[in-house]
Amino acid sequence: MAKKMKKIVLAYSGGLDTSVILPWLKEKYNCEVIAYAADVGQGAGELDGIKEKAIASGASRCVVDDLRKEFAEQYCFRMLKASAIYEQLYLLGTSIARPLIARGQVDCARKYKADAVAHGATGKGNDQVRFELTFMALAPKLKIIAPWKDASFELRSREAAIEYAKARKIPIPVSRKKIYSRDRNLWHISHEGADLEDPSNEPRDELWVMSRPVSKAPDKPAYVQIDFKKGVPVAMDGVRLAGHELIARLNAVGGKHAVGQVDLVENRLVGIKSRGAYETPGGTILFEAHRALESITLDRDTMHYKQQIALKYAEMVYNGLWFCPLRKALDAFVDETQKNVTGSVRVKCFKGRATTASVTSPKSLYSDALASFTMGEEYTPSDATGFIKLFGLQMKGRGKE
Repeated sequence: MAKKMKKIVLAYSGGLDTSVILPWLKEKYNCEVIAYAADVGQGAGELDGIKEKAIASGASRCVVDDLRKEFAEQYCFRMLKASAIYEQLYLLGTSIARPLIARGQVDCARKYKADAVAHGATGKGNDQVRFELTFMALAPKLKIIAPWKDASFELRSREAAIEYAKARKIPIPVSRKKIYSRDRNLWHISHEGADLEDPSNEPRDELWVMSRPVSKAPDKPAYVQIDFKKGVPVAMDGVRLAGHELIARLNAVGGKHAVGQVDLVENRLVGIKSRGAYETPGGTILFEAHRALESITLDRDTMHYKQQIALKYAEMVYNGLWFCPLRKALDAFVDETQKNVTGSVRVKCFKGRATTASVTSPKSLYSDALASFTMGEEYTPSDATGFIKLFGLQMKGRGKE
């Protein structure tokens, strides 16, 4: 006979879905439900009143963790050092936040001796994988409850969820239908659904939230200086800042100049192609600055091999494999490559683009003398003759008629 459930920790956002999932769990399992909310920089008052709302919806308690600093420095910056970008464009804003939220949920479950963890991700998306793989890696004995994949879960439409909430007097967000499905944190905001589901539709100007439309960006560029130490951004315009503070300031500058807007049809892990629009203003500035600094501090072979690692790292983040041995092993490689990635980069933000204006480093491998068109003692042109002959020997052999 199955053991009776006593306590469940639910990943709780205070939105419509989790607002009705909370009492649904109580009714189905006849047990205590703890609401867990992680502050990863959602902003815009998203967590205002969330504790009161959770208690009014039937939670025994609501735990809110401020994870912004950890999110920036131990998750976003690790991904930045690895140069991880999914399918050339996506800076992995939602993907990188989910394992941290799920880890916090596991910690909460352990603290309050819960039997299970639950989430409100649907059976079509990537988030279900990210949550559940983290649960499995960190607390394999905890039961995982995913209502959207439960055959008895009847609240599969917005209308049904609203009626369910009204019948039980559960406080829910205003019932006005949202145009887009959005996920926001310190690193980015994503937009899906509505007219975006048709790839032939251009994103509307009113879509953008963290940034202005390019057409409304200022006619004068803004410049920011980012200082790095061993691949980690530590200061902006000479002011040393904690990671989450630095990203927030860059978001403001980049957003004003329409930096970091991406329109992408991506390949989900579950086999579906989905179209989304993303805004990552601060992250885009940081990726450009980090790329520029690596260009003068990494040797050719290390840089080229790191580019291969970046593809694998991005896939692992996207697929929810943050807490696996390979990611930790790759971090060790990445950290080794970053030992000399120290210096300053000045980035120009203008009309939707972030471009490097200047880059300096005390560890620079760049040589003015070698790069110059003027021949000097550092380089003997005749040496290239023998080198090219040997390098092309196989091609010359194949070219015989």
